Amino acid sequence: MSEHNEAASHAETPETGTSGFRPASVAAVPLSTLAEALGVAVPADGDTRGVTGISLNSRAIEPGDLYMALPGASRHGADFVPQAVEAGAVAVVTDDAGARQLALAGEQPVPVLIVDEPRTVVGRLAALIYRSQPDDGGFPTLFGVTGTNGKTTTTYFINSLLRALGKTPGLIGTIEILAGGDPIPSLLTTPESTDVHALLALMRERGLEAASMEVSSHAVAYHRVDGVMFDVAGFTNLTQDHLDLHGSMEEYFRTKAELFTAGRARHAVVMVDDEWGRNLARTADIPVTTLTATTGGTPADWSVASTTARGLGTDFELRHTDGRVLRVHTGLPGDFNVANAALATIMVLSSGIDVETLQGALEAHDPFTVAVPGRMQLISAAPASVVDFAHNPDALARALQAVRSREEGSRVIVVFGATGQRDQSKRPTMGAIAARLADIVIISDDDPHDEDAAAIRSEVLAGAYAAREAANLTCEIIESSPRDAAIRLAVEYATPKDTILIAGRGHEVWQEVKGVNLALDDRVELRTALTSRGFSVSTDQRIES
Repeated sequence: MSEHNEAASHAETPETGTSGFRPASVAAVPLSTLAEALGVAVPADGDTRGVTGISLNSRAIEPGDLYMALPGASRHGADFVPQAVEAGAVAVVTDDAGARQLALAGEQPVPVLIVDEPRTVVGRLAALIYRSQPDDGGFPTLFGVTGTNGKTTTTYFINSLLRALGKTPGLIGTIEILAGGDPIPSLLTTPESTDVHALLALMRERGLEAASMEVSSHAVAYHRVDGVMFDVAGFTNLTQDHLDLHGSMEEYFRTKAELFTAGRARHAVVMVDDEWGRNLARTADIPVTTLTATTGGTPADWSVASTTARGLGTDFELRHTDGRVLRVHTGLPGDFNVANAALATIMVLSSGIDVETLQGALEAHDPFTVAVPGRMQLISAAPASVVDFAHNPDALARALQAVRSREEGSRVIVVFGATGQRDQSKRPTMGAIAARLADIVIISDDDPHDEDAAAIRSEVLAGAYAAREAANLTCEIIESSPRDAAIRLAVEYATPKDTILIAGRGHEVWQEVKGVNLALDDRVELRTALTSRGFSVSTDQRIES
């Protein structure tokens, strides 16, 4: 899911149903304790107040909360202090500008604490209020996964392996949030730090033994994981994405690398199959276990070896330089899913599980043959029809290579687009990749947001046409909109031995066009189109999470 950049630039974040994230019981923390942690004084009439929650959003305030009034691009959180107080906020933290605004409005009914950069202290305060990872222990073993591609699948793989080991895990990620109860839909790859700490406390309250979390570069840059300590942090890869936020690959890397520091993680497992991973392994200031999924590639502690195709998936071995071996299987197609399964395995191993116990769980439960929503999700077998979240150049190339059948006469038909108001430089690159790796290229819309959808398509088309002409390719290039029509067109072209890849949106069920969310689920549209042509669709829609 594309991150909501505006969530960090506005004073208040989108309402996300945060009450469902909180533990049932929170012992009140004296406001004086929080003020001491900030190095500020508490007004004389406020030092006896107790705080039981924290929020950046006046609409999500519950009685006993601390309201964080942050500066925004267009409005200041101080504008919403009256609503927060009415809802039960017992104190406010803000900056000088917010304090001046409140002073002009008159005397406030609750204490106001002033800090220079309130955004940077939210995580620390949330950790104190919710006691999310207390010094006396009892909290879940926490796995954090970062990188451009593979975060979601790797966290699902970790959770599936933890279940195979008999543990009860939680999950915080792009698709959903699990804290032992019903799934909570996720709006951001990593929620705000207030919610992250509340969720960790909720997991501890419910007796969960471990949890895995996707950690995006936005999460680090916008302080969403401040105050969180990961037991094991994993790195997948780094390829072009989110340059609209970071500006350069170097800055993108530096942001990711912050996760691999002593204040944020205890141990790291790093894939060293690209230059960024190798650099991270050299520079991280915490213990690092290196891993490679490329035969004959960079030397590493653990290496993928002896890969053998089995069905859509792969059998492989993980070999350590000291002679230890783990035998692993993943039922998901693609070399990248071998890498994801390898990373999940070594991350769980690095948390203190011994090799023999881990091998037993791998053999008894086949944990990496698991449906991850919108991640190489198989909708039908003939034609092979797959929905994947591939929304950047590297992910699109990997997905197209993964679905290519060896059957003579089989074609690859791809439907994809590019997201509006995001890194524009990748649009022609993605068009070129599709032209080189697919036989029928159908360019449609992703989430245009406030951009003109036709203009986005034209940039992608330009890259596809240029690649076809430069290499004298024979692929057919088609522009089709809206997206549901493009999906139907792909199915019309398909024969039973072809492969259809619907790329870019994965699990998403809404398409944003000019500020309006339109119901659109690629999996539903693909199933409907296949059924209307008389093709059989998969009846196994289980989501392991």
